[in-house]
Amino acid sequence: MKNKIKDKVNSLQPQIISSIVDCVKIPSVIDNATDSCPFGENIDKALRHTLALCESLGFKTVYKDGYYGYAEIGQGEEIIGILGHLDVVPEGELESWEFPPYEGVISGDKLYGRGTQDDKGPTIGAIYAVKALMDLGIDFNKRVRFIFGTDEENLWRCINKYSENKEEIPNYGFTPDSKFPMINAEKGLLQVFLNGLGNNDIELQLGQAFNSVPDKAVYTGKYADKLVEELDKLKFEYTQDGEKIYVLGRGVHSAVSDTGINAIARLAIALNNIGVESNAIKFIANVIGQDANANNIIENCMDEVSGKLTFNIGKLNINEEKESIGIDVRIPVTYKKEDFVEKLKAKACEYKLEYEEFDYLDSIYVSEDNFLVKTLKKVFEDETGLDGTPHSSGGATYARALDNCVAFGSVFPGKPKTEHQANEYIIIEDLMKATEIYALAVYELLK
Repeated sequence: MKNKIKDKVNSLQPQIISSIVDCVKIPSVIDNATDSCPFGENIDKALRHTLALCESLGFKTVYKDGYYGYAEIGQGEEIIGILGHLDVVPEGELESWEFPPYEGVISGDKLYGRGTQDDKGPTIGAIYAVKALMDLGIDFNKRVRFIFGTDEENLWRCINKYSENKEEIPNYGFTPDSKFPMINAEKGLLQVFLNGLGNNDIELQLGQAFNSVPDKAVYTGKYADKLVEELDKLKFEYTQDGEKIYVLGRGVHSAVSDTGINAIARLAIALNNIGVESNAIKFIANVIGQDANANNIIENCMDEVSGKLTFNIGKLNINEEKESIGIDVRIPVTYKKEDFVEKLKAKACEYKLEYEEFDYLDSIYVSEDNFLVKTLKKVFEDETGLDGTPHSSGGATYARALDNCVAFGSVFPGKPKTEHQANEYIIIEDLMKATEIYALAVYELLK
């Protein structure tokens, strides 16, 4: 049966790629809310589109007020949940993209576009994985339910609404929204603003998302000449376009912010060095600098299960009315949120900045002895020959929405994670291998 499942999956490749391209073409970034579209019309369009795809493939579907939807096959009380999200982060600077972000361009062995890796591509792959089992006449003696979220990149209001509506909660499951072999421990996710009084000396509006390390920070103003001199002295990379100075970094997901280069932090360091008066800039330059592990706030914060704390300056807005820093923190699973927050508040107070919490998701940990972990581990090892020992992550996935849920793929060990970056892509061969693994995993979980 294993070979039949893999053959069936691969026969569906043209449909899988076509379906991903169609979904990528919908720019499902959070936008102006309406009564019928709580996260904007494009996100609602992506949700309706995906449910229509599922219905055409033979699933029963439910749409709930633009917040979420689900598609289901099978019977019985037990539910295997597969959770994916259809919203995406903004595309950022268009000139950074080799191909248009919302066209779904195939070049070489890759499919490019926003959402190809996070999370439209893997989610649609998983849908077709179950479709392959349906086509083979596999007995669905349990229900398989795909839950589609629409606000994962922001406040998770979609999945919260699912719970508020007292929808059935799957008994166990996975989300194809990270990397293989699997993530069974996720750090606590804290997003905050540090706010202060306005500033008449400088104006900045930088960064688009908490959970992306900014790869550019633009400055225009009276300090331009001094700033260029200081950037040269610091050997910070930058470009100029007329009156604009672009300080350059290296964008990555904030879950691994210590592997990137934060352009906002570099700009703040340079501005502070030339004497710009701003409490927000001073805080970034003096307290954080280029240390994405925030040792000046809480020293050596780490554990064996999930690794080091990471700290990302995702946004910086300064104008005559207000100064505001948008921060994303991933807290190791054995630490309490309060361990960090009290220290952050104390440091912020030294710079006359007030703490404002935006969002918090508690950490999760599913033991390696759990039957779900054992099942997925065996399938991964059998199909790849690689070690299937689970990993930890600073990422926040829908695995947090269920008690027995892990992040399972879709990026393979040693392959690049391109989520939240310009030129996001998925390797087509890897997508198809992941889809095989998802089909075999569901097959085993149905037994």
